[in-house]
Amino acid sequence: MCDHALPSASRRQLLFAGAVSLTLAGIASREASAAEPADADAPNAIAPSDALQRLLDGNARYVANAPSNKDYSAGRAARVSAQYPIAAIVSCADSRVSPELAFDQGPGDLFVVRVAGNFVNEDGLASLEYGVRFLHTPLIMVLGHTNCGAVSATVDAIQKNVVLPGHLPDLVRSIKPAVAIAKLHGDEDLKARATVENVRLNANRLSVSKPIIGLSVTDGKVKVVGAVYDLETGKVNLL
Repeated sequence: MCDHALPSASRRQLLFAGAVSLTLAGIASREASAAEPADADAPNAIAPSDALQRLLDGNARYVANAPSNKDYSAGRAARVSAQYPIAAIVSCADSRVSPELAFDQGPGDLFVVRVAGNFVNEDGLASLEYGVRFLHTPLIMVLGHTNCGAVSATVDAIQKNVVLPGHLPDLVRSIKPAVAIAKLHGDEDLKARATVENVRLNANRLSVSKPIIGLSVTDGKVKVVGAVYDLETGKVNLL
């Protein structure tokens, strides 16, 4: 049967199917290109331990109020075509915590995923998988901080049976397991202990997450660490 004899609805279906096929083919092509092995000469083609040391050295400069990053326009044009982050940071959304400043890193150096309470949900996990799979990020750090409002709210909600408004109960459910573990330690400062346990739980989850990050950790291509940022001193302490 000739095409002009097809009903208009059938022609539209054929055109739509063709467009979808072309789109999927384009996506597959881009994905294959982006997923190629990391360039050995790329700025972030470094060992996970070296990436961690760069963060710690940068934090030392930040604490000493002697940052090396002062010109944020430098390299702007070069970053248009690609990014090469040396680390992915799972950070709290707290406005007092700024990973780029705390680690004295410039634009393009850190791939940051932020959410109140610095826990990993499915969207955050997908973002981190992107960083590992396509950007070849060698290090993931789960970064908690002292006096975390999200952790404090979770502890209060549990201890005082406080019912939070809106979608905040979802946040409480995500942090609640860390509070349960913290209680087992019997520390006097439950909120401080829960902050630490929340970091450890999420770092451990990432270390074994399937199918991307856990395999990269096993292969030694990626390292996952946990740390807590001290709001008062600015120092990042590894766990």
